[in-house]
Order: sequence, then structure tokens, then C-alpha cells
Amino acid sequence: MADSEALSSHAGDPVAVEALLQAVFGIVVGEAIQKGTSASEKVCEWKEPEELKKLLDLELRSQGESQEQILDRCRAVIRYSVKTGHPRFFNQLFSGLDPHALAGRIITESLNTSQYTYEIAPVFVLMEEEVLRKLRALVGWSSGDGIFCPGGSISNMYAVNLARYQRYPDCKQRGLRTLPPLALFTSKECHYSIQKGAAFLGLGTDSVRVVKADERGRMVPEDLERQISMAEAEGAVPFLVSATSGTTVLGAFDPLEAIADVCQRHGLWLHVDAAWGGSVLLSQTHRHLLDGIQRADSVAWNPHKLLAAGLQCSALLLQDTSNLLKRCHGAQASYLFQQDKFYDVELDTGDKVVQCGRRVDCLKLWLMWKAQGSQGLELRIDQAFALARYLVEEMKKREGFELVMEVAPVLKERMVKEGSMMIGYQPHGTRGNFFRVVVANPALTCADIDFLLNELERLGQDL
Repeated sequence: MADSEALSSHAGDPVAVEALLQAVFGIVVGEAIQKGTSASEKVCEWKEPEELKKLLDLELRSQGESQEQILDRCRAVIRYSVKTGHPRFFNQLFSGLDPHALAGRIITESLNTSQYTYEIAPVFVLMEEEVLRKLRALVGWSSGDGIFCPGGSISNMYAVNLARYQRYPDCKQRGLRTLPPLALFTSKECHYSIQKGAAFLGLGTDSVRVVKADERGRMVPEDLERQISMAEAEGAVPFLVSATSGTTVLGAFDPLEAIADVCQRHGLWLHVDAAWGGSVLLSQTHRHLLDGIQRADSVAWNPHKLLAAGLQCSALLLQDTSNLLKRCHGAQASYLFQQDKFYDVELDTGDKVVQCGRRVDCLKLWLMWKAQGSQGLELRIDQAFALARYLVEEMKKREGFELVMEVAPVLKERMVKEGSMMIGYQPHGTRGNFFRVVVANPALTCADIDFLLNELERLGQDL
């Protein structure tokens, strides 16, 4: 009981609080950052679930623990977690560890505020608007609106909801009974959040019309035209097309100009899911992949992916200047959004979103951008493309990498249990399982790519 009392008293003892946090920060720097980003360390220390439960001692008890026990808990959490900042972590569309973005995340957590009113988040309300303005400018818009969302999936769902509200504003009050059967269109390579969003918003997954993609995974505009005509013939009302810039598996960029032409002819909302590929707009060399994005009505962009801003950092950008976000989602809660405040109430952005409390996601990106500048971020994007090309060229030189073979699950198990690296795999169409190598970590080098190929050969030498 004495340990519990001593620990709980830290709240009123600034010296003890500082000692605890200094110790925790020391562990974080040493174990999560230095070791966690070192190629000489493991990506993960794999344990089976039952063993891991025992090692972590997850049970929550009535009595507290000593500071040393708490510090041991911190070490264990880091030890048995996957090191996503590791240069051999190729598993997800996020990776790497930017020190300035991490500094922003630490400050964000320390201040622990909610980004719904200027009253309690004055710095971050102004900062968010400036970051969103910069992102909109890269898209090609001189004005507009936007918000940071809890992930790209939610950004995509917001876009669907906004497009529906714009066409049928009565649905906000009267609900689905006011709507005819609706149809939205996306390619077979789209992110699964489009299907989830249709279900969540009450449209139903049958409302999602799947458009063909070509051999590179890009939406076929001619088939989009055909699907729109079919939907209309069946009595449905088309209202939105969701194109993708950087598909999840193949990394394909849909032909936005041609898709925008179709949307313009039919009066449809064009949303671009650029969660993965939006950051390519920073590169003068590669931004042509998103030609036509300026014609979109909305764009989802996740800087926590290709820019390594850290989870989570997901922007929804709108070309709209009519306050559509607030009209669609606002509820005018009188205890938060009083209209007789002593400052400009337009700065209270909380009624633009369906959440109440909203975490601050702009600081990590702002601080990283301040440190790197647009030029530094452009170099980061160009380096990722260069390393991806290097990977392709090196694969062409090696036997055994030409055909898709059913060894991916076996190799994945071996690499994870050894902790040497981590790569995701999946099937695609008629193809069997293959590895999806995500080249995004700004710390990656050609040596890491060579290690990846050598390690795959080593792990599969008996197969």
C-alpha cells in the first residue's frame, strides 16, 4: 500500500513528476527511437498471444505499483511492440520516424486540448487553417475549406456525406426516407472504406457501383460512363465518383482529367482519395500523376503515410466556400458554440465535424514542414520514387523474383518470428499471394533494399 500511496502522491509533487517523466523520456529515446530505428536491431520480438499476455502482466489491480515497476512496464511495452520506424519495416503505408513530427506529437499530448473552439485551442485553430490552406494550394485551389479527420477512411466517409447533403439537404433533418435510390462509383482497386462508408451512412453497399480498372490498376473512364448509364436505367440517381490517387495494393493513380470530364458531364461530385498519393503533389517531378486533381470537389490526403508525419494526420480538403461542412454537420451546441462570444466565432471549427472532442493533428505536420521546408519534403518524395525504381531494377537481376509464387505466407512467418524485417502480402485478382513492399520511410537507403532482397532469398532458400 505504501508504494501505491507514494505513486499517487506524484500528482502533487512536481519533483517526483519530473523525475518520472525524465525517466520515461529516457526509455523512449533509448529503446523506441535509437534502438527502434537501428538496422542492427530487430523489427519486432515476436511472441505468441498467450505468452505475450503473461510477459506484459495485463491485469489491472486495486493497488498501484512503484515507479520502478511502472518504468519496467514502459520498457516491456516498447520491447514487444513492432518498431514501425525501423528501416526494415515495409509492412504498412506508414513507416519511419521524423524527429520534428515526433516533437509535435509530444507537445500535442502534453497540452491535451480539444480542437473545437478558439477559446481552448487558439494556437491550433489558426495553425490548422494555415496547414489546410497550404495543402489546398498544392491541390490547386486558391480558396476552400477542410478539416483534419481521424484517418483517411473517415475523410472518405465525410466526402460521401457532403456530396449527399449538397444534393439532398433535407436528408439531414428528415433522414433516408427523403432519398431516392442513390449510386456512387469507384474502381475495383478503391480502398474498402468506400464500401464501409456506404453501409455506415445508410446507403447500403449495393449503392456502390464498381468500375473496371486496367492492368495497372487505374479506373477505366469508359466503364465509368457505362456504369452511370446502367445505374440511371435501373432507376438509381448517381451523385458521386470516388477516384483514387495511389491505390492500396498496386499504388495506381486514376486518370483524373478523364474522370473529371465524366463527372462534369453528369453533374456528379468528384472525390479523390489521395490518402497515399497526395503527398506526391510536393514533387515537381512526379506531381503529373495527379493531373486534374484541381477539378475535384473534395480530396482526402494522409501526410502520416508518404510524408511520415506520424499517426494520425489525415486531411479532408474541400473546394467549397459556402460553409458546406458546417451546414451539413453542425448542431449549434449552445454550451460550446455561443454566438455572442468576444471573438470571431467563425474561428470555432468544431461544428464542422461529427465529433465533439477532436485531437490536434496539425502540429506534427506544421513543425516538420517548418524544419524541412517544401524543398526538403519534395526530396523525401523523390527519394521514395528513386528507391522504388531501384528495388524494381534489382529484382529484375535476380532469379526467382519474376513469378508470383505461393510462398509469401511462409516467408512472412519466418521474417516476423526472426524479427529481421516486416512486409505485407495479399492476393490480387487471379494472382496468388505476393509481397507489397511499401517504400516510404525517409531513412531508407539502397542498402536496406538490398537487405530486403537478400533476406527474402535467405528465408526462402529451402522452398
